[in-house]
Amino acid sequence: MESNLLSGRNHINLMRGWPSPDVLPAAMLSSACQQVLLRRQEYIPILQYGPNTGHPTLKNELSRWLGEHYNVNPDPSRICVTGGASQSLACILQSFTDPNYTKAIWIIAPCYYLACGIFEDSGFAGKLRAVPEDDEGIDLVVLQNKIRELEQDEQAKPQAKPVKPHDTTRKLYRHVVYIVPTCANPSGKTMSLRRREELVHLARGHNALVVCDDVYDFLQWSVDPEDEQGNRSYLRLPRLCDIERSLGFSEQDPDKFGYTVSNGSFSKIAGPGVRTGWVEASSKFVIGLGNTASTLSGGAPSQLCAAILGETLRTGELQKHIARTVCPSLQRRYKLAMTAIHQYITPLGYRARETSLTGARIYGGYFIWLSPKAELSLSSQLVADVAMEEENLAIGYGRMFEVHGDDGSAPFKGDIRICFAWEAEDAIVEGIQRLGSLLKRMLENPAQYENWKSKTEESSSFVHYY
Repeated sequence: MESNLLSGRNHINLMRGWPSPDVLPAAMLSSACQQVLLRRQEYIPILQYGPNTGHPTLKNELSRWLGEHYNVNPDPSRICVTGGASQSLACILQSFTDPNYTKAIWIIAPCYYLACGIFEDSGFAGKLRAVPEDDEGIDLVVLQNKIRELEQDEQAKPQAKPVKPHDTTRKLYRHVVYIVPTCANPSGKTMSLRRREELVHLARGHNALVVCDDVYDFLQWSVDPEDEQGNRSYLRLPRLCDIERSLGFSEQDPDKFGYTVSNGSFSKIAGPGVRTGWVEASSKFVIGLGNTASTLSGGAPSQLCAAILGETLRTGELQKHIARTVCPSLQRRYKLAMTAIHQYITPLGYRARETSLTGARIYGGYFIWLSPKAELSLSSQLVADVAMEEENLAIGYGRMFEVHGDDGSAPFKGDIRICFAWEAEDAIVEGIQRLGSLLKRMLENPAQYENWKSKTEESSSFVHYY
């Protein structure tokens, strides 16, 4: 860790949403790589351009694993291998949206802030709309009212033709709803079953594509002290794509593309460097995604890594790694972080969720969201600035997680995001202790920080600390 000359302390990064180096499965990946490259008849197709929807072995193993986990029938035709959740989101927007036809991107707030740039790069700058969440997840009353209001406004305007040419293997959606339904980044919340079902029906009524970043589903554990095994307790709520599948295709969807897509990733369970993920959706949607022009040109993304990961699933080694290493590590780190928060932060007027879903003794993901009581007016962006200067500590501040261009709809001026996945366990506790000491100083001596000049401008957005 780097030392800060002004503070004299080693750097602690509670902003970075990366897995700890201690859980990266190098030996497992090395063994699988050697295995898939052992025989000529196997490595030739692996090292060539891959099929549009991805490496067949990984598709088969994924459908089997996901089927067991979510209690659904395996169907490889519903799987498309991707270059990870971020690359996949960009490809979904390329293939299924149009800046003229698609009227808005509806994003749950607080949001995963780096997703906003992906939408803006796809031509939707100025069309991002924040939707608040309540204790069960996205507020569907607000979303429904906002969609209806927008559609009424659009009826009075001349409609520009879609920019993109018509393609029978793909369709255009009028709206996109972007959510992280399980153990959300940054809030840590899990959307209730009732809310998931209601959102599927809403999407069908408005030709909306619900893109679900389902990247934390396998990273859950019990918060009960007597249960120290991270793999023992799981909140296995159905994904929105599972709910839609159980309903059958809508009458408004004769071409059977569906209205939900599960965007999965190996980044949090095997390492971000593998740059591999998957989409699960209707078979027709998967075909259309595979026909994204960049895939037609370059073949399936991450073909070699896909073969390696398919081997780890076939042997069961990845499943063991998640159950025996990743989840127990996160469970320990979460417990240490929450204990420190209760000791150093909560007494100052901040609150944090104990569980991802009310009524379920389960937490998951990477993050803890600290919200100030109403009477506290301290800017968390100012706290982040001062934390770097005085404590050599990086934290996520609330405004980072507001939806670009619609920050007034769901402001988070005082909220703070803590990541417990990256730093060493003792550094997590020390970092939270430093934060508590800083918050205490700032709350007791507000005049001392009134003229502090912000160093976290929009241009940098703390991305270099992510």
